[in-house]
Amino acid sequence: MQTRQLGTTGPTVSALGLGAMGMSDAYGPTDRAESIATVHAALDAGVTLIDTGDFYAMGHNELLLGEALRGRPRDSYTLSVKFGVLRGPGGGFGVDGRPEAVRNFLGYSLTRLGVDHVDVYRLARLDPAVPIEDTVGAIAELVEAGYVRHLGLSEVDAATVRRAHAVHPVADLQIEYSLLSRAIEAEVLPTLRELGIGVTAYGVLSRGLLSGRWRPAPGDARSVMPRFAEENVAHNLALVEGLRPIATARGCSMAQLAIAWVAAQGTDIVPLVGARTRERLAEALVEVPLTTEDLAEIEKALPAGSARGDRYPTAMMASLGVGN
Repeated sequence: MQTRQLGTTGPTVSALGLGAMGMSDAYGPTDRAESIATVHAALDAGVTLIDTGDFYAMGHNELLLGEALRGRPRDSYTLSVKFGVLRGPGGGFGVDGRPEAVRNFLGYSLTRLGVDHVDVYRLARLDPAVPIEDTVGAIAELVEAGYVRHLGLSEVDAATVRRAHAVHPVADLQIEYSLLSRAIEAEVLPTLRELGIGVTAYGVLSRGLLSGRWRPAPGDARSVMPRFAEENVAHNLALVEGLRPIATARGCSMAQLAIAWVAAQGTDIVPLVGARTRERLAEALVEVPLTTEDLAEIEKALPAGSARGDRYPTAMMASLGVGN
């Protein structure tokens, strides 16, 4: 497994990270034993970066990871944890970035995960009622106290990155980035590179659209997302089909091609894959080197801005620092 550093101040991690959300939340029924086995298989394969959120299934994901990581040397993995999202039993969505809430959220996470520190800690979405300087200042105090090793950001714009970085060095920004979601290329990515901040890219398969396997199914939670809406999804799937001949010629799956494309955008980018099974993990772990000619061919087949529909429902798009 190759390694990459998260920015100039962050930890060195595996060149591919494991996003654990789907093991608990969002994509239907899960298998606890298979989830734990998948985490173990990732660690055994050299994956060191594991990403979670304290709000994934109301803490279930952290408890699951706590069980999966029990007995593993603490220095053998890097935990990236998002906090601040407010959820209720009947649904709803809010954000709390107050300093007192930061400390409270971390205390619960440390207990659920069974660890004495988090490696990278980040507010999941910007709290419009709290200056980012206040939230970052609270995390900086936790870094000073030893409960957090590095400070990260999530889904914010370039101006917010600069404000946060002026308070405390930022290791990385976690943000959606894929062949279908390239808004960060305009302003955010250049700003990160200017400041020496890395990227952990989630959604590299655009929630399955880029896998080449997704098909509509009754009850699929993705149906509420505009890119999967009836008026958009056929167009988007047709776009993705343009990648199939390229993947076939390279002897890889479409998912492997999509992951490789993100990884090829710079050594300061670490793709996160949301594998829920050992089979999908094994597929994601296959390294596919891409040449300049390969990248040009992929760009021709699926150019920036060609997808239809927002990446989140309208209400959630308002909480994001960048668009599609």
